[in-house]
Amino acid sequence: MFDIDYAKTPVTDFYGVNCFTEVEMGKYLSDPIIRQLKEVQRGQRELTSELADFVASAMKQWALAKGATHFCHWFQPLTGLTAEKHDSFISPTKGGKVLLEFSGKELIKGEGDASSFPNGGLRATFEARGYTAWDTSSPAFIKDVNGVKTLYIPTAFFSYNGEALDKKVPLLRSNQALEKQTLRVLKALGNSKAKRVIVNIGPEQEYFLVDKQFYDQRPDLRLTGRTVMGNLAAKGQELNDHYYGTIGDRVTVFMSELNFELWKLGISSKTQHKEAAPNQFEIAVVYDAANLSTDHNQLLMDVLQMVALRHGMVALLHEKPFLGVNGSGKHDNWSLSTDDGINLLSPGNNVEDNLQFLVFLTAFIKAMDEYAPLIRCGAATAGNDHRLGSAEAPPAIISIYLGEQLSTILDTITMEGCCTKSDRQYVQMGMTMLPQLPKDLTDRNRTSPIAFTGNKFEYRMVGSSQSMAGPNIYINTAVAQVLEEAADRLEAAEDVELECHNIITDFYQGHKRIVFNGNGYSKAWKDEAKKRGLPEFKDTVSALPQMLSEKSLELFEKQKVFTKSEITSRLEIYLQTYSKQINIEASIMVEMCRKYIIPSVSEYVGKLSDTIAKQDAIGLDTTLQKRNVGIVQNALNQAIEATEYLHVCVAKALSFNDEVLTQAEIYRDEVVPQMQTLRSYVDLAETYTEKQYWPFPSYDDLLFRL
Repeated sequence: MFDIDYAKTPVTDFYGVNCFTEVEMGKYLSDPIIRQLKEVQRGQRELTSELADFVASAMKQWALAKGATHFCHWFQPLTGLTAEKHDSFISPTKGGKVLLEFSGKELIKGEGDASSFPNGGLRATFEARGYTAWDTSSPAFIKDVNGVKTLYIPTAFFSYNGEALDKKVPLLRSNQALEKQTLRVLKALGNSKAKRVIVNIGPEQEYFLVDKQFYDQRPDLRLTGRTVMGNLAAKGQELNDHYYGTIGDRVTVFMSELNFELWKLGISSKTQHKEAAPNQFEIAVVYDAANLSTDHNQLLMDVLQMVALRHGMVALLHEKPFLGVNGSGKHDNWSLSTDDGINLLSPGNNVEDNLQFLVFLTAFIKAMDEYAPLIRCGAATAGNDHRLGSAEAPPAIISIYLGEQLSTILDTITMEGCCTKSDRQYVQMGMTMLPQLPKDLTDRNRTSPIAFTGNKFEYRMVGSSQSMAGPNIYINTAVAQVLEEAADRLEAAEDVELECHNIITDFYQGHKRIVFNGNGYSKAWKDEAKKRGLPEFKDTVSALPQMLSEKSLELFEKQKVFTKSEITSRLEIYLQTYSKQINIEASIMVEMCRKYIIPSVSEYVGKLSDTIAKQDAIGLDTTLQKRNVGIVQNALNQAIEATEYLHVCVAKALSFNDEVLTQAEIYRDEVVPQMQTLRSYVDLAETYTEKQYWPFPSYDDLLFRL
């Protein structure tokens, strides 16, 4: 069992020990070399081979001192996961000896066989060469797996012709595009101090924990990450007793070790609590620069699963592991700040006078409305289709929650009037023992896809298993485009303050249709959104093609985030991924029915029939028993028919391998509905089948046994 005494081993003593931070660099590199590397990170100088050799030597010494024997270039291909190829430090010499070497060349660039990674037609299968390039802005780290230590170097991944084959390269491009336009706006507003702009994100990661012994007995969980069948236990989440509830002993110890591992890696795990559904939890980290925060979230998901296994549990990151209770998301808290410490989305005390804040606020509003179909794409996955619009997650209609006070301010100052200046309101607690608390300009709205929460926007649609890169690429690029328009206008204006008012008015009044402060779960909002002309893409297959619309393509090319070939490839890859995921789910469903459920229920019906026959023989009334047997037998017959038809639907979808959109549409329109039909029969059969005959752990086992 994990056991650490933080009184004897303070967090401050070991935080970041497995991360090659500036503090660790200082033990191996001179101050001038560190300054040069920081200039490279800021884009102020080129990375020379000489500087790379210095850093590589220091990195090797540090890693060897930690006990590492191998290094790897760690990257994020278009699978949405991470990838790595390990090489040892050894270099054979004469006499059967070895030297431990690691050069600047090995640090900067790696080469491997990229033929098996998704590429969406960017290259032929026989063109296998793929390159990784060191990302100097994300520190290297040591990954410790049960004492086996490896040096991990965050890298970008690209093809022989320079096309991005990963999620990191476009994210860095979008950060750069947004920084460029933000600095233009700031300069036009008179801010000459800011030299850099940082896109900050803070992910809140939700997940489920299940006992490994039950997980191992569920082929659907093992192969797909979710239960494709299973009847809800007598209790779900209706008592609201899990949310923020007392954390059990077993999970508490797990969380302690999880924090320990994350803190060693320099990942600032901050908040942890029970979520709404049974066995569902959340972990949140302190916000950081988008690129680093994305890397950290990928690493967090990996460590989360690794540590759970040490405690005999499995961490489920799928968006909807269990039907009937809430699924899991990953809230994306997005903000902009300058290198001189200004949060550009922080209102200040008198919001009405804060033109800078209002320019950036309304630019974000316009960007989300103007490019709503693209923003919707950022949350489009097969798993997330189970969440969005299901009264547990935001609807698939992009809207923004601003809150009553902020909305009133914007309405007033953009309608040829001015509002009375007001200081922040205070929360009246109604009891004298508590002081007055400053009231945020906005409340929290769980039903809104995007909510302004005081000094940041919270994008709540992201799925729990997703990389943070994709959603933020789209947000960054859209906002950069609108800020470019604002910068053009401000730079050409004779009266900058007057033009600020004009921009705020144009951006808000032209796009206020996207602002909605009510209940996003209600049917009334869907009707209202339709009247407002807001687009709704209910599923992944209808949303993804918006990536390649004329408007989206023009945006990406203008901001130099994607080329046409890169975005075309991504559309193909994401549609294929959707189809493959549904295919696996449907196939395991067929297998579970044919090999386990149908034989087991048939055996149970046989047992009941034998029992009834014996009771009939001695003259007992078996009317009700026969009725129950009839229900089970009818469900069994329907399940058999539905299983075979699901197999036919899958075969039909597979025959369209060369037509990715058509194939995805068949999976959505024919395979998924048939899976739902089959599930209804199987779940009914489970309700009437004796537990010892049912071949898989139940929802009761999975959700209430930790």
